[in-house]
Amino acid sequence: MTGFADLHRPGEPLLLPNAWDHASAAALAAQGHAAIGTTSLAVAAAAGLPDGAAATREHTLRLALTLGSGPFLLSVDAEGGFSDDPDEVGELARELWAVGAVGINLEDGNGPADRHAAKIAAAKSAAPGLFVNARTDTYWLADGEGTLPRLDAYRQAGADGVFVPGLTDPGRITALVRHLDVPLNVLYSPAGPSVTRLAGLGVSRISLGSLLYRRALGAALDAMADIAGGRTPQGTTPSYDAVQALGRRPG
Repeated sequence: MTGFADLHRPGEPLLLPNAWDHASAAALAAQGHAAIGTTSLAVAAAAGLPDGAAATREHTLRLALTLGSGPFLLSVDAEGGFSDDPDEVGELARELWAVGAVGINLEDGNGPADRHAAKIAAAKSAAPGLFVNARTDTYWLADGEGTLPRLDAYRQAGADGVFVPGLTDPGRITALVRHLDVPLNVLYSPAGPSVTRLAGLGVSRISLGSLLYRRALGAALDAMADIAGGRTPQGTTPSYDAVQALGRRPG
């Protein structure tokens, strides 16, 4: 865990792009990103399943198996662990560690904090080296009430870092950074503070979540609309050979 944990530095945060397959992860790694996450929305969408419904455990494991041997540190978005049984979440953590993942993101869905704390404790017990990023959805799904007690409970349960998506207010981010003794992760928002501003607030990790995947889908739709309208598509288009090269795994 140490190498991944060391990338979480207040003022010099880990900017974590989220990939959805081997090619996207390899392309991001080639740009110099030492660590890459997955995004549960992309995993679910690729399988024709809903995100956040605990329906993609096996799909997530297959992606982790594909990416776990890559030349980057892998953190896996595992929704809420795909179960309310802490033992099953612990087993998931063990399996992810076994295939090469160094981090796991577990979200509480704004459900019972004690249940989520038990999942975190189980994950750390099953895979002590796995960096557990404990996500609370108090800002994502509600107005932020109860954030601090939840984060404190998750920290006490063994979380190595905490994630508060939906939080964009600089004053509240600063207050959390000052309160916490573990890295704070926030979700980048095009409408929120810039990466430079978030670094100045003391954030240790900035995730992109599903943004890159959604942008890729948007670029495909824009290109199709341009072609249908008789226009030349704009934007970056990797060559066939460049994409083919992404499929050549080391060894």
